[in-house]
Amino acid sequence: MNVIAKIVTLLRGSARELGESIVDANGARIYEQEIVDARAAIVQAKSELTGVMAKEMQSAREIERIHTEINRLEKLAVEALDKEKPELAEEVAGKVAEQEIELEGQTQSHANYALQVSRLKDLIKSSESTIREHEREVQIAKTTENVYKATQSISESIGASGSKLVSAKESLERIKKRHEDLSDRMAAAETLDKEFGIKALEARLTEAGIGEDAHRKAKVLERIRARHDAAAAATTTTAPTA
Repeated sequence: MNVIAKIVTLLRGSARELGESIVDANGARIYEQEIVDARAAIVQAKSELTGVMAKEMQSAREIERIHTEINRLEKLAVEALDKEKPELAEEVAGKVAEQEIELEGQTQSHANYALQVSRLKDLIKSSESTIREHEREVQIAKTTENVYKATQSISESIGASGSKLVSAKESLERIKKRHEDLSDRMAAAETLDKEFGIKALEARLTEAGIGEDAHRKAKVLERIRARHDAAAAATTTTAPTA
């Protein structure tokens, strides 16, 4: 019997832990649903508030009606007394007394309705303020939870793919070395071409005064001087005589 009781206790503990884990895993979602339910409750409360406000307005109109009726009856009682009809005046006075009793009841009801309306309005305003605060808190909680999840995911990814990252880095280093080797080969080829290629030969010919490029500088200078002399001659020809 004792063993069975312990097994039952174990099952209850497991169920409690499972329930807590589910609640923890979906805390933000549950929180949001509770806020939605609270919003719905406020909508219902506002609907009921309109009913109480309608009763308040109806009682106010009834009070106004009774006041009007009392004034009318009192005028009739005065007319009865003026015509020396005390019995009628007394009967009318009885009606006035009945209306005053009804007026007291309506006045009390109106005061109760007004008090309920005031309390319900204050309660609704307070509830809406509280819900807005909870909405801000749940948004912060969701953002924080998303940041934690993202951080955890990044950490797990880096940890799980550590070898992949190392391999990728090694591949990148090999590419860099291959590029450096290619650059060195191109530089070496250019050096050899300067020493043994056609460019080296043309350079030596130019230094020896052989070939088209040997006198290129002198030819360019001669062409520029000729253009200068022609321009000077033209200026002299067109100059006005004294």
